Amino acid sequence: MRRTSASLAAGALVAALAWASSPATPATALDPAAGVADLATDINKILADSRLTVARAGVVVKSAANGEELYATDAGKLLTPASNTKLFTAAAAAETLGLDYRFTTSVLSSGRKVGSVLTGDLVLRGTGDPTILAEDYDRLAAAVAGKGIKLVTGRLVADDTWFDGQRLGNDWAWDDETAYYAAPISALTASPDRDYDAGSIVVSVAADGSAVKVSTTPEADYFKIVNRATVGAETNVLIERQHGTRTVVITGTVAGPYDEWVAVDDPTAYVSTLFRKALAKHGVKVLGPTTSAAAPSGAAELAKHESMPLNELLVPFMKLSNNIHAEILVKAMGRKVAGQGTWPAGLKVATDFAKANGAQVLNMRDGSGLSRRDAFTPTSITQLLSAVRAKPWFPAYYDSLPIAGEQDRFVGGTLRSRMRGTPAAGNVHAKTGSLTGVTSLSGYVTSADGEPLVFSIMLNQYLSGAPKDIEDKIAIRLAQFSRTNPTTSAELRSSSPSPSGDLECSWLKPAVC
Repeated sequence: MRRTSASLAAGALVAALAWASSPATPATALDPAAGVADLATDINKILADSRLTVARAGVVVKSAANGEELYATDAGKLLTPASNTKLFTAAAAAETLGLDYRFTTSVLSSGRKVGSVLTGDLVLRGTGDPTILAEDYDRLAAAVAGKGIKLVTGRLVADDTWFDGQRLGNDWAWDDETAYYAAPISALTASPDRDYDAGSIVVSVAADGSAVKVSTTPEADYFKIVNRATVGAETNVLIERQHGTRTVVITGTVAGPYDEWVAVDDPTAYVSTLFRKALAKHGVKVLGPTTSAAAPSGAAELAKHESMPLNELLVPFMKLSNNIHAEILVKAMGRKVAGQGTWPAGLKVATDFAKANGAQVLNMRDGSGLSRRDAFTPTSITQLLSAVRAKPWFPAYYDSLPIAGEQDRFVGGTLRSRMRGTPAAGNVHAKTGSLTGVTSLSGYVTSADGEPLVFSIMLNQYLSGAPKDIEDKIAIRLAQFSRTNPTTSAELRSSSPSPSGDLECSWLKPAVC
């Protein structure tokens, strides 16, 4: 995983600690209510945008210093949050699993080793690690070979029973089934690169003379590739897995290199393929077939891989708005608290945590926000954001949020191209959210007076052109907010353009925003 420089990390830690501590009292104004009234007037003007005429807009702004509500409209209305749902998932995971939590993947033996022969099965057991790569499975295979094993007389058993067998969320759209951001969930999975999009493979095309060359990352024979693309003057190519199959069809024209992240149909079967291939590479032959089952009790451990701790995983999860991380964390919470790696068990943990911390009105159907039945009120979001400031893990949570205008993808995340060159740049720490007809932005910002604020902006049911610039204008205005010095109309226009479209930029691979 890419890491920020020491200076950026130190700066982020200082900022987070400042947010977690009691803030300095803002300067006393001759008429502090005037500044609040100006803020309300300006936000109302921003929300008067014609694109919201037929839409729904819920906005809440509160002082994190004393809980004072500075602005509210439709604060108690249930709205679709999209990826703002991850604010709840990340907080509940930090509280329930702990920042030191790691996912473990192990290789077990259910038989007896005689010389270089293992009589019995070889078991690969997972607990949901979304960051494990093909190279990590290769190291596990090398470790098995390092034990002197060259022949396994039994089967290769994939144990994914840490989670249940439900692969997709109940409310997920059928046409997202092959998309990497809606990949199936399993306790055994793999990521193609260090963005950690678990359950997907990168399919790459490039012009090679008069033909189109196709390759995958990692190199795998899992997909059947049907290449109907031709070399052309421009790259206009569609790479798509057919529903319910392992067949990827490529059509269109290719002029230069192009990559597409494609969800596998069955992560457990995919990982089994990777691991068997890695074993063969290291001289370990498994005579029996590959099957899925629970490891027998008493199976001996031959090798183990541990993921990065949760405090590090929060960065790619939140900065890049990774849906699969969210769902895996939900099931991991269910497994820890109720002994059930299921959505119902995990969502109960997350919902109970939210309600215990003041977020009373919510309907949480998954951990990522892919479900259009997810519903939160802006008030509930700001209640959660305020409450978690007192948690010992808050610095890691705060630092994991995208930061406006910071160009490094693992710092700025989904806000890296937004609000550049404004008072919000480097100041706003917030979670984005996007679905067709839905955009949201909720998080933290420090006012011009040094007063910490929490805010939630939720815009639903607009007809075209995602109004993310409206979110930006409000966030910038909050960064300019002063109880003593009014903001001029000229300052209000100091906004940088926002990317358009209905999806978060991190969903549009390769990330260019």
